Amino acid sequence: MLSILHRKNTALMGVDISSSSVKLLELSKTGSKYKVENYINRPLPENAVVEKNINELEAVSDVVMKMASVLKTKSKDAAVAVPGSAVITKTIEMSAALSDAEMENQIVVEADQYIPYPLDEVAIDFERQGPSPKNEEMVQVLLAACKKENVDLRVAALEAGDFTAKVVDIEAYAMERAYRLLQEQMDLPKAKLAAIIDIGGTMTTLYILNDGVSIYTREQVFGGMQLKNEVQARYGLQAAELETAIMDGDLPDGYEEEVLHPFKDEITEQISRVLQFFFSSSQYNDVDLIILAGGTASTAGLADQVEEALSCKTVVANPFAKMSFGARVNKKQIKNDAPSLLMAAGLAMRGFKK
Repeated sequence: MLSILHRKNTALMGVDISSSSVKLLELSKTGSKYKVENYINRPLPENAVVEKNINELEAVSDVVMKMASVLKTKSKDAAVAVPGSAVITKTIEMSAALSDAEMENQIVVEADQYIPYPLDEVAIDFERQGPSPKNEEMVQVLLAACKKENVDLRVAALEAGDFTAKVVDIEAYAMERAYRLLQEQMDLPKAKLAAIIDIGGTMTTLYILNDGVSIYTREQVFGGMQLKNEVQARYGLQAAELETAIMDGDLPDGYEEEVLHPFKDEITEQISRVLQFFFSSSQYNDVDLIILAGGTASTAGLADQVEEALSCKTVVANPFAKMSFGARVNKKQIKNDAPSLLMAAGLAMRGFKK
């Protein structure tokens, strides 16, 4: 049984392999205070990862290897995540008298009842959730299963940088920890129902949390690359110039009206649409708080526009708002990158006790 939910209480490098980039984040903790020791963020070649699935292992491994060379960290234990779409989760009831080893044996024997794949093709893990509300002699157990290929590809990519994948997590659970970190770091307003909208390069993922517990995720093909592609096509910029030009606003007259404003309108529409999917499949009609994450989240004026259009308090994620920084961290750069490092922060948090 290959663990994908295994707990650790030692510092872990948070490694976020998304559809457009790889982020590595190293945190430390003294008492209740966190510190960013180091981080690095590098783009992936096009189609290396397609809709969060590693498509070209060699390309991803090459990027991780080069990042490790630049980072020069002594921390080699890492946490990485698989997308929720690749994982089957199910809550089952088992006898509370069973030991973990006995539960494991029983789950393996009965796995075909819960998992629609041959057992030798999947990684399985389980976690006791608490007593059954129906029978005090039973306990609720969360069962998680993922095809081994999804786990093995991430493990192999990390090994290229001499990292050891001590934890292979599930993205939604990493976001739960990231949300708790945001509450602490940003003094967020109390929200019963919070929506984290992670706008990546090519994929946007909605996470809905009810009292801090993930209850819904949805992935949608849309992201910041659409803005970059439009800028590149319209103004003839080289790929290497794009990021700096967009971040600095160093673009020709007419950019904001002709390109940026329509793009922000499209993002706002996409956010509204993905939330409507959630509302239509649940008993909820609104959320109390929207948190924008991902590289596109810090687009000037986007949070204000979303808040006005959707009539919901909207903030840009900054998991490091109250943290100190190591000597190797560029404070200006991490301020720009903070929203895109939310998943990596949630993964790095896996190394610390609750």
